[in-house]
Amino acid sequence: MKSEVLPTDEQIMEAVKNGDLQQAAVLFDRYHKRIFNFLARMAMDRDMAEDLTQNVFLRMIKYRGSYREGNKFMPWIYQLARNIFSDHYQAGKNKYTGFLDVEKMSDTRADSEESKWQDDREELLQRSMARLDEEQRELLVLTRFQHLKYEEVAAMLDTTVANIKVKVHRAISKLREHYFELEKLG
Repeated sequence: MKSEVLPTDEQIMEAVKNGDLQQAAVLFDRYHKRIFNFLARMAMDRDMAEDLTQNVFLRMIKYRGSYREGNKFMPWIYQLARNIFSDHYQAGKNKYTGFLDVEKMSDTRADSEESKWQDDREELLQRSMARLDEEQRELLVLTRFQHLKYEEVAAMLDTTVANIKVKVHRAISKLREHYFELEKLG
C-alpha cells in the first residue's frame, strides 16, 4: 500500500491564494487549535479567543493575496493572529483589566487532591503570566506553549534569533519572579 504524500501548508496556501478556497478548510483543520490556544493565552478569555480565531481564518481568506510564495505559512498565520489580537485591543474593546477568570482557563476539573494541587499551580502560573507585559507574555506563549522555534518567532517579529533568546530569557526570569512572589502571598 502506497502512502499518500500530503501537500505542505505552503502548497495549500498557494492553492487558496490562486482561488481554490475549499483548500482553506485543510489549513483550518491543521491550525485552528493552535491559533485558538495562542489567542486564549494572550487574551485570557476563551470565548473571545474563539471569536478571534474565526477572524484569523476569515482574514486569511480575505488577505490571501498578501501571502508570498516561498514564505513559510506558519509564521504568516501567526502574524495574522497577532494582528487580530492587537486590532481587538487597539479598538478599545474589552480592555484587559488585570482580572483573570481561572475557571475559563482550565478545560477540566477533577476532585482529587493531586488535581487540586495541579489546579493551584495552574492558577498561580496564569496569574503570573497576567502580570507580564504583553510582549513578554506573547513571547512565552509562542515559544513555550505553542512550541514555535526561535527562528520562526524571530521571522514573525522581524528581529534576530539572538534578540528573541534574550527577550525570552528575561520573560522567563520575570515570570519566575512573579510566580514565587504570588506563591509567598499564597
